[in-house]
Amino acid sequence: MIEEKIRQIEEEIRNTKKNKASEKHLGILKAKLARLRASLAKRSGGSSSGFSIPKSGNARVVLVGFPSSGKSTLLSSITDAQSKSGSYAFTTTTVVPGTLKYKGALIQILDLPGILEGASKGRGRGKEILSVVRSADLVVIVLDSSLALEQFDSLLKELYEIGMRLNKKPKRIYIEKRYTNGIEIVAPLKLSLSNETISSILREYGMHNAFVSALEDFDIEELIDVLEGNRVYVKAFVVVNKADLLSKEERCVILKEISKKGFDVVFTSSFTKEGLEKLKEEIYNNLSFIRVYTKPRDGEVNKEPLILKKGSTIEDLCRAIHKDVLRNFKYALVTGKSVKFPSQRVGLKHKLEEGDVVTVVYDKI
Repeated sequence: MIEEKIRQIEEEIRNTKKNKASEKHLGILKAKLARLRASLAKRSGGSSSGFSIPKSGNARVVLVGFPSSGKSTLLSSITDAQSKSGSYAFTTTTVVPGTLKYKGALIQILDLPGILEGASKGRGRGKEILSVVRSADLVVIVLDSSLALEQFDSLLKELYEIGMRLNKKPKRIYIEKRYTNGIEIVAPLKLSLSNETISSILREYGMHNAFVSALEDFDIEELIDVLEGNRVYVKAFVVVNKADLLSKEERCVILKEISKKGFDVVFTSSFTKEGLEKLKEEIYNNLSFIRVYTKPRDGEVNKEPLILKKGSTIEDLCRAIHKDVLRNFKYALVTGKSVKFPSQRVGLKHKLEEGDVVTVVYDKI
């Protein structure tokens, strides 16, 4: 059985000392483990009743936590949702959506059923819950203040095992399959992994001839992530809920330990209302929005902004207005931070910035 093979390989990895001599062996084991897990996930499937929620608004945020971490009450406190809440486990049994309206943006926030340890292996409908997490633009990890550090480590493990890579970017490794000449590895720096280890991992994925170009260093797991090709890289931060029950010293310890792993922390309390406005601001900022205002040629600036992602262009703005605007586009006049002078004439590839005012000129139909 696949499960038994996975268990055996996991045990062998745990019992193998990590050093340069064992690097190649560990690489092969981890590659085999990744392929077996992928095969198991594909085979498992499962019903998604109650978990299929259409995307809406400008972005999707998911609240992830263990039962009784206070996600439902938190959702009700910052959105228009009426998620059932209580002081007992398993209150939420389906995904409950809410909408946060903030600085002109409409942000869909999903309260997921409480995750159990072992969710990535299917415990407690875990795979269905975690499949929703993979659709998120932002993950908010909600922790119970009394168990914050233990819950944090467990949730990170569950999310990692379903392919979530939080607050990380994919490594710049480019792999091109070839038909001859074996495996060639090129990098502008000395790599931590030996060419032999890299080649062994590639061969586990059936690549006996390939050109590998690495623009930065990487470890075994990061190479496997590139080979699997289905990892989700997404921003995340942590909410420590029920913070009114923590002392100042306890807060400092939690903040220090979680920050060390690259996550920002917001302390909240639905009881005292502490941190709720900070939470809204943190959600908005992590989604990397900009507000752009449109203006008719002979009219006033629209008070309601268009919400776009940082780095968006005039072309993205036209798509957001209507496909006919893009199809019949002539030029745009921009006033704001992205141009050198007011009403500067620009084309479709011009990048916009926060607060820009744009007049789009196009042929009317």
